[in-house]
Amino acid sequence: MTILRRTVATLLLTGWIGLAAGPVIAQEAPKDIGAAKPAALAPAKPTKNEILWDTYGVPHIYGKDAKAVFYGYGWAQAQSHANTILRLYGEARGKGAEYFGPEYEETTTWLLTNGVPDRAKLWYKQQTPAFRANLDAFAKGINAYAAAHPDKIDADLKQVLPVSGVDVVAHAHRLMNFIYVASPGKTIGEGDPPDIADQGSNSWAVSPKKTADGNALLLQNPHLPWGTGYFIYYEAHLTGPNFEVYGATQVGLPIIRFAFNQQMGITNTVNSMVGATNYKLTLKDDGYVFDGKVLPFKSQGLTYRVRQADGTLATKPLTIRSTVHGPVFDRKDGSKVAVRVAGLDRPKMLEQYFDMVTAPNFKAFESAMKRLQVPTFNIMYADRDGHIDYTFNGIAPKRSEGDLNFWSGLVPGDSSRYLWTDTHPFEDLPRVTDPVGGFVQNANDPPWVASWPVTMKPDDYPKYLAPRTPESFRAQNAVKLMAENDKISLDRFKQLKLSTNALMADRVLPELVPAALKDKDPEVQAAARLLAGWDRNFTAESRAGLLFEEWAKLFAGPTFAGQGGYAIPWTEQRPISTPYGLKDPAAAVEQLRTAIANTKKKYGAIDRRFGDASRFILDGVDVPGTGGFGNLGAFRVITWSEPDAKGIRTPNHGETWVAMIEFSTPVKAYGLMSYGNARQPGTTHYSDQLDMLSKDQFRELWLRREQVEAHVSERTDLKP
Repeated sequence: MTILRRTVATLLLTGWIGLAAGPVIAQEAPKDIGAAKPAALAPAKPTKNEILWDTYGVPHIYGKDAKAVFYGYGWAQAQSHANTILRLYGEARGKGAEYFGPEYEETTTWLLTNGVPDRAKLWYKQQTPAFRANLDAFAKGINAYAAAHPDKIDADLKQVLPVSGVDVVAHAHRLMNFIYVASPGKTIGEGDPPDIADQGSNSWAVSPKKTADGNALLLQNPHLPWGTGYFIYYEAHLTGPNFEVYGATQVGLPIIRFAFNQQMGITNTVNSMVGATNYKLTLKDDGYVFDGKVLPFKSQGLTYRVRQADGTLATKPLTIRSTVHGPVFDRKDGSKVAVRVAGLDRPKMLEQYFDMVTAPNFKAFESAMKRLQVPTFNIMYADRDGHIDYTFNGIAPKRSEGDLNFWSGLVPGDSSRYLWTDTHPFEDLPRVTDPVGGFVQNANDPPWVASWPVTMKPDDYPKYLAPRTPESFRAQNAVKLMAENDKISLDRFKQLKLSTNALMADRVLPELVPAALKDKDPEVQAAARLLAGWDRNFTAESRAGLLFEEWAKLFAGPTFAGQGGYAIPWTEQRPISTPYGLKDPAAAVEQLRTAIANTKKKYGAIDRRFGDASRFILDGVDVPGTGGFGNLGAFRVITWSEPDAKGIRTPNHGETWVAMIEFSTPVKAYGLMSYGNARQPGTTHYSDQLDMLSKDQFRELWLRREQVEAHVSERTDLKP
């Protein structure tokens, strides 16, 4: 789908018109928008415990009680991803090095030093009895599958069995608190690796007044690395006697985070809340300086084991030192830091998610959200009653001073001035409910443009709570695609989701092309003509997309986010119409000259078809790729690897799970799991959706029992 391009002048006008309407507009009070609607379609109550596997390897799990459903969910995840899950659970126990060798040693010491395995045992005991039983049932399902199919489990992973409810909690705790909130890269001093830094997602929730059929719409669209185990998504459908949930979540989690049913749905995007602080310590006399005194470290001695190449186990000592801030780590530069993580007193994240996605109405969802057990993420909601909601959710430390940049770096650890001890309540968080503009969105941007016209003022919130940084071109595109469309049908919603428009190109090519056409170099003139004829979309047929990428790297830096080359940089006053223009057209032409050489070197020609160089390749499938870098403006994100010697590149990150839901009666939903729903050896579902990804297609998501029965490929009877 080619999205209509706007000229720079139109973009500017759009921004000014939106702002003229008022940069801050009061929210509409939530109301019973859909009172006249017929009752939501109720799923049939399960009469037996079973899994119906559809033709895309999606498990539809039916249970006569909640424990049976969780048991079936554990079985299903094991059938599809046993090797990945067992490895993750072994790591979360703090035994990765013992089970799998020296390459897991840093992960082991990170988790042991932060107390993850011991805290998981405590958190497990703190669950409500009913939900603890669900966690146990999930683990039991994994064990039952492994016992029934021992030949399906890799030999080195069998030592992790059996797993328990504690392992389920430990994995979730590690993922949420010590990957998303506090990452080893930031604490130890290497920055975040690509699988952390490239986290991202898109989301839209649209109210009935902006849709063609008067039904709310919701987009779930996380972007995460394709190859990192703990970020792999899994699609499933859970039906119990009094709940139904369809959607996707990271493997190993017993709940569905990107969820919907006949009544409501939620989605998540990674936000920029800083819930962990790295304190740089001042050392003195075998202690550390704090408020003018030298305090001793608290010390605890542990041991852990590392599997050697010959299979023997070497025992190593681990001394865990801590300060008033938290546990201490040695950084790569030789300094020492202590890390303090918010939310380590919140054990019920999994239960809160389950209650959120099974909430019968907006009030119940809001009540679950207010528990504030989920430590991070923007969370967006839509329902068949017509409510939409965005929350900049997370467990945010209360700080006395400083902005987000200060708290994101190394904070002085020698004074109580910077030692936070409390966190903000839910009511303090940026939030938009049922806005007058009729939609909410997030594309990993700060919360300030969650709706349009905007409904929040950054000055009303602490400077450390959320960034005041430029809206990325992807985020601007997310706003524009909604703001410029009304009477949105589900088909139109799908078309908008597929936008690969390079919004950066709209902002710079009107000046770059004329300047390049005046250059005396025939190659520069040819490149200018190529860019002039480009539709500014990253489609398989594009002949100029690769060249524009190479130029943009020079113009705006390797992440395409630099502001220095624009005539008009980004401003808070014009958040979706800036930056634009060229500050130095002659310099931009010189960058084009260099980009021509770089594009030829990498891809053989400046006009190579985008889909010939950019490929979706998995498990024997090799098809043309579409989608572009988000910081160039593409809403359909694919972050491409560097090309190989043949000029071929593949996705590192980007489109994973996609679902577009219309809350009609019954619900209509379409989606895709880009890299398939299983990775166990021998599966037929690793690459079976890749061709649809290449062709910009989606499949219908089957909720109703009769739909599922019409597409069954396998049945599993459960005996929980």
